[in-house]
Amino acid sequence: MEFSDAYIESFIQPRNALLMEMESFAKEHHVPIMQLPAIDVLNQLLRIQNPSSILEIGTAIGYSALRMAETLPNCSIVTIERDSERVNLAKEFIARSEVSNRITVIEGDALEVDVETIQSTFDAVFIDAAKGQNIRFFEKFAPLVPPGGILYIDNIYMHGLSDLDIKEVPRRKRTMIRNLKHFTDWIMQNPNYDSTFFPVGDGLLICLKR
Repeated sequence: MEFSDAYIESFIQPRNALLMEMESFAKEHHVPIMQLPAIDVLNQLLRIQNPSSILEIGTAIGYSALRMAETLPNCSIVTIERDSERVNLAKEFIARSEVSNRITVIEGDALEVDVETIQSTFDAVFIDAAKGQNIRFFEKFAPLVPPGGILYIDNIYMHGLSDLDIKEVPRRKRTMIRNLKHFTDWIMQNPNYDSTFFPVGDGLLICLKR
């Protein structure tokens, strides 16, 4: 069953002026941010989990970090981004918000940053970065999440590419899609996590640590 865009949009929560400005900026400058239905689902899941700390891999311009911080008034967020231009933009947008005191932006490659020097554990990890690196991200940051914590991974569907035979995927994206499919097979068979795929936005994977 497919739902119309208008029907889906009727459930999207209203946003403040700053967030809508960021949405317009992202659209105009082709910055990938989480789709609105998906961020609403993520935030609802976070309300249920109620984490006090979140580690985000992939800040972009800070949109999802702001959305999560506004949803969870008692939560602190550490977010990592390697693109210096986006780091500067994220810091500018976050500084204009009312939740800037609870968001820490780190510039650097997430696979090289020693997050434990900042914080040793996180109740949740949100991965929204290079899709071909999901296993490496997971292996590095999952140990920071205690049993009962959750890892959220966005863009699992990759605009439908993940559902194609690899021969149908554009050649320049085949390695990334192979890695992404390998990751999904790996995590779904991992006995240390209860994992569920949510077909919302571009595909959201929820991994509850046992």
